[in-house]
Amino acid sequence: MKRSLFTKRGIAVLAASLMALTACSSGSDSADTTAPESTLRIVSLSPTATEMLYAIGAGDQVVAVDSLSTYPDEVAPKVTKISAYEPSAEAILGYTPDVVVISNDMNKISEQLTAANKDIQVWTGAAAASLDDVYKQITELGALTGHESDAEDLIDSMKSRIDKATSSVTPKSSLSYYYELDNTYYSVTSNTFVGALLKPFGLANIADGVEEGNDYPQLNAEAIAKANPSVIFLADTKCCAMDKKTVSARAGWGGIDAVKNGHIIELDDDVASRWGPRVVDLVEQFATAVSALK
Repeated sequence: MKRSLFTKRGIAVLAASLMALTACSSGSDSADTTAPESTLRIVSLSPTATEMLYAIGAGDQVVAVDSLSTYPDEVAPKVTKISAYEPSAEAILGYTPDVVVISNDMNKISEQLTAANKDIQVWTGAAAASLDDVYKQITELGALTGHESDAEDLIDSMKSRIDKATSSVTPKSSLSYYYELDNTYYSVTSNTFVGALLKPFGLANIADGVEEGNDYPQLNAEAIAKANPSVIFLADTKCCAMDKKTVSARAGWGGIDAVKNGHIIELDDDVASRWGPRVVDLVEQFATAVSALK
């Protein structure tokens, strides 16, 4: 799930945990609104859904978004102080929405909203566990907003680009990676959404099996150095100001292949923690990184 969502270790882990706990329940309250497209008023409390809505051309139906929905640039005038983690029903109702889009039912916000106005519809797009989940959510939002064909076009474009990126790289099954969520060494296993995106490239994940039943384990510096990953992906460049220089300077990491060979990949925290249209950019960055490995 955006690094500006995260305040270093604590919230990074919360966001990751929310992704794990809520995956596969996307669209559980998918709205079948009868309001005309031109009059539909949407409040989005999900940065990912906000990106999806704008990507399918439904941005004009969005009247307000949470404080973290800062992409694309066109959404700037609609950004509010409403928190997606501690949403205020009163603040949301102030925008007289027909539909409220959420990724998690924090503070039982759906119950609060429908109790205040039974005509409000709440659409839930939980954290994706697979690309199919992503496409499903885009399809549902397309139907909700009257942008079915735009949603189909977006999905076709995403599939084409992802297929091109993954097919252009020979799987590197003899090599491994470390994916860093924050600077206290929280990571992800292959069972996560990010892990699924990396699977086509064949790399082994050094976090797999570290902690039974936990797909967001906390590693330690010594264990990471011993695992000797071939490539390091940094999803904490914004939250924790990590970059190639800071990682290379960590004690005992000078001998790691990824450090020695310069294979430390700085990711955009927002892109790396959302599952919207820009997931394609993430896959393409993975492909470029893996193709450079020897």
